[in-house]
Amino acid sequence: MTSEPPDPERQPRLRALFRQIRPDLTPWRSSRDFRLLWSSGCVSAFGSFLTYVAVPLQIKQLTGSSLAVGLVGAVELLPLIVFGLWGGALADALDRRKLVLLSEAGLGLLSGLLLVNALLPTPLLWPIYLVAGLVAAVDGLQRPALDSLTPRIVAHDQLTAAFALNSLYRNAASVAGPALAGVIVALAGVRTAYALDVTTFAVSLLLLARMRAVPPATGAEKPSLRAIVTGVKYAWSRRDLLGTYAIDTCAMLFAFPVAIFPFLASDLHADWALGLMYGASAVGALAVSATSGWTSRIHRHGRMLVVSALGWGAAMALAGLAGSIWPVLLCLALAGGADQISGIARSTMWNQSIPDELRGRLAGVELLSYSVGPQLGQVRAGGMAGLIGVRGSVWAGGLACVVGVLGLTAALPRLLAYDDRTDPNAAAVRAGREATAALAA
Repeated sequence: MTSEPPDPERQPRLRALFRQIRPDLTPWRSSRDFRLLWSSGCVSAFGSFLTYVAVPLQIKQLTGSSLAVGLVGAVELLPLIVFGLWGGALADALDRRKLVLLSEAGLGLLSGLLLVNALLPTPLLWPIYLVAGLVAAVDGLQRPALDSLTPRIVAHDQLTAAFALNSLYRNAASVAGPALAGVIVALAGVRTAYALDVTTFAVSLLLLARMRAVPPATGAEKPSLRAIVTGVKYAWSRRDLLGTYAIDTCAMLFAFPVAIFPFLASDLHADWALGLMYGASAVGALAVSATSGWTSRIHRHGRMLVVSALGWGAAMALAGLAGSIWPVLLCLALAGGADQISGIARSTMWNQSIPDELRGRLAGVELLSYSVGPQLGQVRAGGMAGLIGVRGSVWAGGLACVVGVLGLTAALPRLLAYDDRTDPNAAAVRAGREATAALAA
């Protein structure tokens, strides 16, 4: 019996496939500031998950009340909205790198206050809520500057790859961060978790301090209510942008059932799998980030967004219809992958086509679209679960997402028409970047 000879073309084909799907590292290689920003975000993300796990656990230890734990989200929502809009106006008027650096220092200081409170013989409850609200406010100030910083330090044609690389560490942190934090908190307590988070902020600050200044555009509008309104009016004038905001909000409103995962696990007789349910979507998102090379070759990002949003809704609907835990976990992972593709499409459209002088304010508007939706989605999932059951809430929400996305796509046809090779807004931003580079040279 003779074996078949090896295929001489097999290995070259595999290497070519690997090159097509591996993450595009061009932004990392070409931009020193992007490497520093990416490394800072990576360190800070893992540290923040320590506090993310430690805060609710400490409140539980102090009160024994699930309501008291849930109130943290209510305390955070309003500051995030108000300061997110104001942070967008600041990002367009100030040095974005300096704004990110100062707010990172503020976040580190607030983590230090949590550590001081935890070191008291009898830790107090009210400082935890106060710090949670202040963290949301500072995060709202920082996020628009952080999101609008990348287009200034990465070449225009590398923005999709840059977002995919940012998503890679964020998704890795979402998978490994809570697990690592849970082990640290269980073995060493919340004090150690807060202390390690403060340490990660110190490392992050050292990296950010090495970045070059990113001053505002010449003649930048001063931060004011009028400046915020200008940004909102611009967003309203762009029907393709409105489509990205509306579809993201629709997807989160109807198909974000995280609040009822504990009840879904019990309904499936799989309480042991609750942690897996929380992490499944992050695993799917991480898989997409790790094989994101193909996304740099996509030009019609509106279509990419619509298809992925439909995939998110369909996967959530199937998760509600599944009768056992393993198909549910698979559907949640598929939903997470679809959401990651949607995020890449949205970010690319925003960064490619929004003028730099408005980028911070539009990042503030974006912050609202992807923070308010999940909060309302939790309310929707819980309320519908009380009416039609837990699994009904999940599959009906997924189906409503699919119907809503199709309706919004029909109402906003410019979203499907978006093509970064021909879109006039993207062309104007590209020309501006090239002119700036030519002057700098």
